[in-house]
Amino acid sequence: MNKLFPPNEHALDRLLRVLVGVAILSLAFVGPKTAWGYLGAVPLLTGAIGSCPLYTLLGLSTCPMKKA
Repeated sequence: MNKLFPPNEHALDRLLRVLVGVAILSLAFVGPKTAWGYLGAVPLLTGAIGSCPLYTLLGLSTCPMKKA
């Protein structure tokens, strides 16, 4: 699991992703009620698992852990 989804997000990054994801996802149920609100699932899930696939592709990390 660690090779597929390596931890590469700092705790603050994860918190912001979850909050933004919930805010965008709420647009599908409250407000304009468009299907675009379901895109909020992306930052919500990446924040929940602590790994961003785009960070992995680009070799970026905001995680304070040391690399092995």
